[in-house]
Order: sequence, then C-alpha cells, then structure tokens
Amino acid sequence: MSQPRIADVVMHPVRLRILHQLADRERTTSQLREALPDVTPATLYRHVGALLDAEVLTVVAERRVRGAVERTLALGPRTPHGDQEEVAAIGPAGMRQIYLVFLAQLSGQLDRFLESADPDLLALSGAAQTVLHVDGDDLAALQEGLAALLADYREAKPGKRRVTLSTVLLPDA
Repeated sequence: MSQPRIADVVMHPVRLRILHQLADRERTTSQLREALPDVTPATLYRHVGALLDAEVLTVVAERRVRGAVERTLALGPRTPHGDQEEVAAIGPAGMRQIYLVFLAQLSGQLDRFLESADPDLLALSGAAQTVLHVDGDDLAALQEGLAALLADYREAKPGKRRVTLSTVLLPDA
C-alpha cells in the first residue's frame, strides 16, 4: 500500500500542534497531553496514530507505567514537508487549504501565548515581511543558507527559551 500524500497527513490543526511539540525534542504521550490540554486523550491518540502510521512520527522508547505502556515519540523518517512534485499536484484549492490550516495554527499559537505569557516575553515575539527576488536556484540556496544560519539555534541549551520561527513564501501574482 502506498503512503498517503504528506499534506493529507499533516494538514490538520491537532497534528500540526503535535509536530510542533516534537520539532526539536522527544516527548512522551503524557507530556503531549500536558502540552495540549484542550485536546481530548482519544483525539490525541488518534492523531498520534495517524502520524505514526504515515512514518512522520516514530516511537523511540517504551516503558511500563502503572500497567500501561507509555511511548516516547520523536519525528520519524518521513519529513512532514511535501516535495516539489507533491506541492505541484495539490493545485490551487489544496494550497489554499494548506495555508488556511497553517494560519489557523499560527493564530491559535499566538492566542495561547498571549493568554499565558509573561509580559516580559513579548519582546521575544514579532512579525515581519520582506520582499525577495529569487528563481528556483536562488530559493534552494536561500533555504540551505537559512538552515546553516539556524543550525546553532535548533538545540535546547540552558538559559535559552524555545521560540517558533514561521516562514511563508508567496510569489507575487
């Protein structure tokens, strides 16, 4: 049986939140429940299961806790990003849906931050736009350069706070 399209797997608000929790670290299912208190356990386990089935997540450890097996999860072998061929096959309606889910996720993340954040942390947040002039080769080089630039900041370190950098590329019409 072939794998489902990656967009069909990950473009769900709960699944995006799960992936965000596991982006740079391993988490137990209990830790995921604590981090996502508004998601019912049944819903959480259903979406974790879908991500495991699609190999976007993997189980890195298991241990017995009061007669149940607690799994520790991490990102799996399948990247949660579609390749150029898959993105091209999505079409305009599919791309609109992807962006709407992404924007809803981002909006929800902002709301959760503003509800619980220390006012001093507002200085760590922000939004900006810039215009670039690129072709396909430039875009690949830009992505490689960003990956190299951000590499030193992807690992948790004492005294450092976890923040999320979200990017969107939209060509002018």
